[in-house]
Amino acid sequence: MQFGVSTFVTDDGIAPAALGRALEERGFTSLYLAEHTHIPVKRESPWPGGAELPRQYYRTLDPLVALSAAATATERLRVGTGIALIVQRDPILLAKEVASLDLISGGRAVLGVGAGWNREEMRNHGTDPKTRMRLLRERVLAVRELWTKDEAEFHGEFVDFDPVFCYPKPVQDPHPPIMIGGAGPTTFDRVVEFGDGWMPIYGRGTDELGAMIAELRERAGRRLPVTVFGVPRDAGAVEQLEAAGVDELLFNLKTLPEGDTLQYLDRLAELK
Repeated sequence: MQFGVSTFVTDDGIAPAALGRALEERGFTSLYLAEHTHIPVKRESPWPGGAELPRQYYRTLDPLVALSAAATATERLRVGTGIALIVQRDPILLAKEVASLDLISGGRAVLGVGAGWNREEMRNHGTDPKTRMRLLRERVLAVRELWTKDEAEFHGEFVDFDPVFCYPKPVQDPHPPIMIGGAGPTTFDRVVEFGDGWMPIYGRGTDELGAMIAELRERAGRRLPVTVFGVPRDAGAVEQLEAAGVDELLFNLKTLPEGDTLQYLDRLAELK
């Protein structure tokens, strides 16, 4: 099992390049960054993590910009979104941005995607929460076409474009892994149809994780990789996830200034 971290990089925490270097120096394999483009002042959607929405949700940097900084400061660290809110992103721009990240990192990019929970946030992007799962599907499929076809085109209910040239193409063959977030009743449908792996949040619908992973791999007919993010600093949790067949564990890294972050990473590294 591999070990990375998932976190929010903000304007008042450790900088992404410094974070990337610190992770690689301590033997972590990956850095995954969360995304929220903004948080509407008038809040309606309950946060799945509790009553109070933490400060970092309001302050997060664009994940692909931050991951680019981390990638140029490292040599081996995988850099991924955990998760990119694809229902709030133009698929042509997203395809170019992630392919650019894969190119400048030498083939280390991972695209984790999800539909999100903040309905008022997605509405500001013109997304109807009721149709967001169909939109997610089409945008993922469109991104894959843009990555793998010289003259890519897509004609769907929400995404529609005639043949286009879209470069750069990713370094990874056939493309960076697309990890599907969530743990709802239809999540595995999406993973099997258009994902390259599953990336749930620790403790949110993952109580029977071993059985769920076995079911997913049986349905897919292949050993799909599983990355679990938001994992606490707990030796018992690490043992549980390893026994369940998880491929990659992402410790939840609190958003703190550089000095405090480095000390916390030292403690996390003891659990690897």
